[in-house]
Amino acid sequence: MKLIMTPTSPFARKVRIVLAEKRIEYEQVIDSPWEAGSHVPDYNPLGMVPVLVLDDNHTLFDSRVIVEYLDTVSPVSQLIPKDSRQRLAVRRWEALADGVSDAAAAIYIEKKRPESQQSPEWIVRQEQKVFRGLEAMAEELGEKNWCTGEFFNLSDIAAGCAMGYLDLRFPEIEWRKSHPVLARLADKLSQRPSFKETLPPAA
Repeated sequence: MKLIMTPTSPFARKVRIVLAEKRIEYEQVIDSPWEAGSHVPDYNPLGMVPVLVLDDNHTLFDSRVIVEYLDTVSPVSQLIPKDSRQRLAVRRWEALADGVSDAAAAIYIEKKRPESQQSPEWIVRQEQKVFRGLEAMAEELGEKNWCTGEFFNLSDIAAGCAMGYLDLRFPEIEWRKSHPVLARLADKLSQRPSFKETLPPAA
């Protein structure tokens, strides 16, 4: 399998962590859809990463689709519970964390535009999504060991990737001070080999 990705994408990192936790071998292909000559649209008509290219050259895109597939191909470290109620809890967490990542990425992209072309109102709207998302994550986590209880799973991976992306792009947010329970989770996740190996390069 090949994973088409960019090293700073929180969604590509989520897939890479799942691959590491599942002990699935793959080839990394670095290709930014923002650069001229990118081949990403050849694999994903939406022109977005990550894209997983299977051995038969079939492609999967959208990190949520990819990780669901990966969880079925290896019995190692089941990351999405079979029980429907637990599964919904994990996927809800993933949607929340991915939403924070989406909003943060949208802010980053908007701020790369010339200042005269930026929309301050739109940036504020995305910032509010980030702040509300972090508040909801902190409230949901509470004093639990992991996002959905006593076991590490996909919800923790998604949350960790969202928090890591904020550290990378917006260190000024200082979410650790506002949400110490999330800081505790992030510190615990940072000790896992899968998180260490996928740490994004400095911006």
